[in-house]
Amino acid sequence: MIKIATTDADIARLFPLLRELRPHLKDEADLLARAARQKAQSGWQLIYAEDAGVPVAAAGFRISEWLAWGKTLYVDDLICRESHRGKGFARALLRWMEELARRENCAALHLDSGTQRTGAHHFYFRQGLSISSFHFSKQLGE
Repeated sequence: MIKIATTDADIARLFPLLRELRPHLKDEADLLARAARQKAQSGWQLIYAEDAGVPVAAAGFRISEWLAWGKTLYVDDLICRESHRGKGFARALLRWMEELARRENCAALHLDSGTQRTGAHHFYFRQGLSISSFHFSKQLGE
């Protein structure tokens, strides 16, 4: 069953899991501040799945419109504990987001994935995603 993290307590509870993907997050307060800004700026949402009451997979996403893609559900973050990979948790989150995107009349679902995350890339291919572009970036300060 997929749950939506609606409260600060829900989001803070997911900090250890999200930090596996985003090690730059300092602490729960840092996560909560970032989450509040992203919710206000772009309607960001956070969903998760549990195993025996413990969060084992989570995904942050937003629905927006781009000139390049039209109305799109963009997956910011998708993480599953290594111990729970291959058990359907991440697949369930991805399917949940795809169903939401369809209900919201999105033209597409997009996500970026670090070039080093080859295991994740294999998972995305199995879920029917394809590489459609290159993402370029440049660090500007700290």
